[in-house]
Amino acid sequence: MSNQSKQPKRPRFPLLAERYLFHIIRFNRWLRRGIIALAVVMGLTLGGLYYLKQQDLPASSISQASQLVDRNGELISYFHTGVNRRAVSLSEMSPYVIQATLAIEDQRFYSHFGFDIKGLARAVIVNVSSLSAKQGASTLTQQLARNLYLTHEKTFERKIKEAIYTAQLEMKYSKDEILEMYLNQIYYGHGAYGIEAAARYFFNKPASELNLAESTMLAGIPKGPTYYSPLNDMHNAKRRQSLILQAMVENGYINEEQKEEAYLQVLSFTATEDENLVHETDASYFKDYVIQTAIHELGIDEQLLYEGGVTIYTTLDNEMQRIAEQQIINGLPASSEQQAALVAIDPRNGHIKAMVGGRSYENNQYNRAIATTRQPGSTFKPFLYITALRQHELTVRSAFKSEPTVFTYDDGRKTYEPQNYGDKYVNDYITLRKAIASSDNIYAVSTMMQVGIEAVIETTRKLGIRSPLEAVPSLALGTSPISPLELASAYGVFANQGVYNKPISILKVVNKSGKTIYEANYEPTVAISEEEAFLMTSLLEDVFEPGGTAHRVQSILHRPVAGKSGTTPVDAWMIGYTPELSTAVWVGYDKDRYLTVAESHRAAPIFANFMENALHSIPPKMFPIPENIVSVYIDEETGLLASEACPSDTLEYFLAGTEPTQYCESADEELTSDEEAAPQPSIEMNEHKSYRNWWEQVKKWWMR
Repeated sequence: MSNQSKQPKRPRFPLLAERYLFHIIRFNRWLRRGIIALAVVMGLTLGGLYYLKQQDLPASSISQASQLVDRNGELISYFHTGVNRRAVSLSEMSPYVIQATLAIEDQRFYSHFGFDIKGLARAVIVNVSSLSAKQGASTLTQQLARNLYLTHEKTFERKIKEAIYTAQLEMKYSKDEILEMYLNQIYYGHGAYGIEAAARYFFNKPASELNLAESTMLAGIPKGPTYYSPLNDMHNAKRRQSLILQAMVENGYINEEQKEEAYLQVLSFTATEDENLVHETDASYFKDYVIQTAIHELGIDEQLLYEGGVTIYTTLDNEMQRIAEQQIINGLPASSEQQAALVAIDPRNGHIKAMVGGRSYENNQYNRAIATTRQPGSTFKPFLYITALRQHELTVRSAFKSEPTVFTYDDGRKTYEPQNYGDKYVNDYITLRKAIASSDNIYAVSTMMQVGIEAVIETTRKLGIRSPLEAVPSLALGTSPISPLELASAYGVFANQGVYNKPISILKVVNKSGKTIYEANYEPTVAISEEEAFLMTSLLEDVFEPGGTAHRVQSILHRPVAGKSGTTPVDAWMIGYTPELSTAVWVGYDKDRYLTVAESHRAAPIFANFMENALHSIPPKMFPIPENIVSVYIDEETGLLASEACPSDTLEYFLAGTEPTQYCESADEELTSDEEAAPQPSIEMNEHKSYRNWWEQVKKWWMR
């Protein structure tokens, strides 16, 4: 009975279940919701990341300096619009630069995904404990996103965009690519953007050659370019360098000994606070000419040229350029205000090898090498003489009387009375060869009147001269201004056997992606025949012979050279060439100040010294003689063929069909026909006038 009335004991768990059942059910409900919400968030996050990866990053407005290189790929200069940025690959940066930057800016760069959570937590703790903002937590990727695409304003919207762009950068680029971009665009003060520009500005060396001390000094600047620049505050810069060196030790990049050695190293800076960003003067006139050519002739966008990081491959020969600049300095007294210009062109292809537009680009940027403001004087005469030879109006032995002469033109309504230099006249007949060597003005105008002014102008156009030419008799004496560049190019036609090549300075232009956006492709044109070119060369060689106007520099030249000097009251010229190089030199004052005799003699030595030094590694070459050139011995007095009655060692050249056919007769002997004259002496190559002169010059050089 008692056992039946005893109630069974209830288990504890159901009682607990009943008590907490509601809470358990509620927890399960929230757990399911949480799992669902987490799944949704993860899905949205992954979807958002995938979406961001498919989207293009905004266009970066970061400009990059462009560069000029010479014909051998040697750097001439960088150029930019106030922002000096020169991009290089990571492999072209010193490893110390990379290590120092990572140690001080982002130690976990290669392990985080754009956001350093540990660094952020550490920064929060430090800043809260110190009640200040002593530490930042921006990664290199975040800094890159901010510098490339955003302003530095502190707004919530900007921070959201920064996070988005940071994620995109991490998804689209490798860590090395991000680091390379960062080091190429970060600001190092004084207008220098990127480690390459900074290395060249502070230490005048590429980033690849920076040592540990230099690298750690530069790595500290981006934190505060004004505050930490060694040019502004060396004390702050050294404190920052010490901090970076210690961080490198802690990260295992260097040891304590290297740290102490780098900190104690005395650095030599190549810039000062007040200096401009770039002080490149070598080939500065040429650089300006190339840029203007690219913009105005080739149609390359100016912004792309200055900010797009393009590379312009030029025709310049850096060694020749340095020689040209040095000869201008040597040829003008330091105390003189006289200016000079020099242009050297390879006549075989039109490549401009050297260009100097004045004695000091820093003081005066006006490029006189391309200016069409100076009268060429007697250097114009070869153009009218080649016109006469082409027309067969004259031969090298044709004669005019050198005496004061009044010429009439414009159907007799006008007169022109030229004068020889110093009012000196032979008062007798002289040949073309003598006239060009002595630069006789009467002979020149006589030739002009015979062949016609328009014909001469037409010839100059064939030779590449585009400057306006006034159709008056005085044109024969070079009264219409022509640029040194045009004159060097025109004389190059004589050097290149009658073939004209347009003068060019740019071979190709390549954008920063390596794509060629322009490549030179000019076709040469035949301006005159090779026989006519040779005759002109033969005449111009005599300018350097005894009696020639440039004879005083013959001792400097140890190779066959042809050329012509020219003077006006305010200009002095020397233009000449070898088979490999055509050079024009001008000397004068910018304000048309009259030249003294000594000042007018400075162009020829500059020319001669430049040619010899520029071609020092090239063996002397003869000007080739075309097959259709007839060479005969001539009696100087009569201009007829030499004979036994009138023996002569004067060898002369003629276009086939224009040579004399009669033989010279002695005063006491009558010859009835050409057949009765003695046969023409045979011509040996070693008696050839040009070869003889060349060999004599080589012997002079050898005996020195």
